[in-house]
Amino acid sequence: MKTKITTLFTDIGGVLLTNGWDRKARAEAARLFDLDIQDLEERHHLTFDTYEVGKLTLDEYLARLVFYQKRSFTPSAFKDFMMSKSAPFPEMIQLIKDLKAKYHLKVAVISNEGRELNQYRISTFKLNEFIDFFVSSSFVHFRKPDADIFKLAIDISQSDLNSSIYIDDRKLFVQVAEGLGLKGIYHQSYEDTKMKLADLGLVL
Repeated sequence: MKTKITTLFTDIGGVLLTNGWDRKARAEAARLFDLDIQDLEERHHLTFDTYEVGKLTLDEYLARLVFYQKRSFTPSAFKDFMMSKSAPFPEMIQLIKDLKAKYHLKVAVISNEGRELNQYRISTFKLNEFIDFFVSSSFVHFRKPDADIFKLAIDISQSDLNSSIYIDDRKLFVQVAEGLGLKGIYHQSYEDTKMKLADLGLVL
């Protein structure tokens, strides 16, 4: 007999929404704002983890990334572009909503996201209408693959590991979650994840 699933943990970027501020978006920003892509990427990789873990504001991150010298555009224009790169995966959002409603699931996010981007995405795509709580790196000051962010989410949820699932589009993060006892789903497509959830008893 299968263990009844009561809690579903999921990532945001790559599962519910596009990644938003990823390599492709930064390359587009470099073209649009006439920035040196190599310099942009180097500065991003040196400082983005600090932003994601909640130790920099978005303005401070952008001051290191772009506005360390005078530009012909404003920080607001650049931030507007960054925000515009977020888009939903409607099928995945609906899948989680439907499963939550049918099985009375506790649904929680474990994600690496900077505070301002995270809050914009939660608000714009109304994620808090079906997600019960957010364990975001910028809120808790841990980031995946640090096992502590998963342990914190498990503690907050007060759920049994045997009845909990974690979905992520990064295989390493799924493996870290599995190492702690969570059932992991490596998300590659809507259809594949829907099938894997069904195999665990969450059938629509």
